[in-house]
Amino acid sequence: MQHPLYPIYSAGQFISTSQTLEVKNPFDNSLVGTTYLANATDLEEAIIKALSVKDELSKMPSFKKDEILRQISNAIIAQKNELATLLCLESAKPMKYALAEIERSAQTFLIAAEESKRIPKEYISLDWTSNGDGKIGMVHYFPIGLVAGIAPFNFPMNLAVHKIAPAIASGCPIILKPASRTPLSCLALAKIIDQTALPKGAISILPMDRKTGQLLVTDERFKLLSFTGSPEIGWNMKNQCGKKKVVLELGGNAATIITPNADIKDAIQKSLMGAFAYSGQICIHAQRFIVHKSIYQYFIDELKQLTLQLNYGNPIEVSTDISHLIDEENAIRIENWVNEAIEQGAQLICGGKRTGSYMTPTILINCNRTMKVYTEEVFGPVICINHYETIEEAIHQANDTKFGLQCGVFTNHIDELHQFFHQLEVGGVIHNHVPTLRYDHMPYGGIKDSGLGREGVKYAMMDMLEPKIMVQ
Repeated sequence: MQHPLYPIYSAGQFISTSQTLEVKNPFDNSLVGTTYLANATDLEEAIIKALSVKDELSKMPSFKKDEILRQISNAIIAQKNELATLLCLESAKPMKYALAEIERSAQTFLIAAEESKRIPKEYISLDWTSNGDGKIGMVHYFPIGLVAGIAPFNFPMNLAVHKIAPAIASGCPIILKPASRTPLSCLALAKIIDQTALPKGAISILPMDRKTGQLLVTDERFKLLSFTGSPEIGWNMKNQCGKKKVVLELGGNAATIITPNADIKDAIQKSLMGAFAYSGQICIHAQRFIVHKSIYQYFIDELKQLTLQLNYGNPIEVSTDISHLIDEENAIRIENWVNEAIEQGAQLICGGKRTGSYMTPTILINCNRTMKVYTEEVFGPVICINHYETIEEAIHQANDTKFGLQCGVFTNHIDELHQFFHQLEVGGVIHNHVPTLRYDHMPYGGIKDSGLGREGVKYAMMDMLEPKIMVQ
């Protein structure tokens, strides 16, 4: 059987290189397709071409950017099933989640189309002091220049789109490096982008090895680096970035607090999704559950029952709830962390078994800060459930981490909700839902080790724009 070749997209051309990259399905290790890795020469050509169209992009009127972004959004919807199938195969993401990701990607381009018409302009009165009498200030926002984007494997389309769409809306050229494990859906997106009126060179999508990809970090012609990935790599990149702006989305070990006045059955249903959707390979995976002591045992029993009913299978089947992790290496790491936690006193409620790259959905209780499953980002189908008695204790448990991305809070008391909102050390508090919830136009990002800056189209655009004032 002949598998498709996917050329890479460099400066408006689909090219091949001497170095091939095979992309395999994590579920059965079958070959999905073959693409190529760009080398330093390929990257240099993309940079030169991107810089050559920088002024054209900067001057592009809003109506034209709006048309381009809507055209991309509409084409994604028209090809939704084909794109979702490709995404499913390369990532082992269950089809129902793959379809949702493609729909979100289309929505993100649509949001960018709207925001491209709302780039702010400001009028400032300067007569606050006597020497400003008769003076006014006009502030316009201009594209920052060439953007470097590095996207992860877990949302290979939408997290790439969260870099590409704001760049188009801002008038910035962008070179994006997709994850080497999951580049194909993003390269399929390149075919859609290539059909628009964007100047050739405005977008390049280049899989690269780590050495070539490092040039996105160190080359001073890039004015902004937008990276989504692990804290270790992200913070190291920041140290090597020189003078460019840096936006980092680095994940976490998000907490979910469940109070006794909440709708408990609703909280349990949503907790199941937050705990095990895409096998926990989500930056805002609901990893730590902090449940009031009065409902603690009920929550454990009910969640266990639902967890055991999750349908394991081939991700291409629409009935599949949970499938394989991205690779066996990560499955082994997670299995070791679970076994280590049990040795240190955690109690296994269900799961804890690994077969190849599949890890059964795992619930642990009695976890503490000595255990990696509690303090680190598991990025797998493992959760810890602890209890609390006072609101202050719940907040302390949630904040007792080096991360701070999002936190879910189930409460029907408005005073509790406001206390959580003001005292939780996170980038987002999600009311009556798990922290896994994200809307693509909201500000999204974290504090502490979870990152720097915000995504969400409008907020990403503000990092891609520089204010300039004219005093008159």
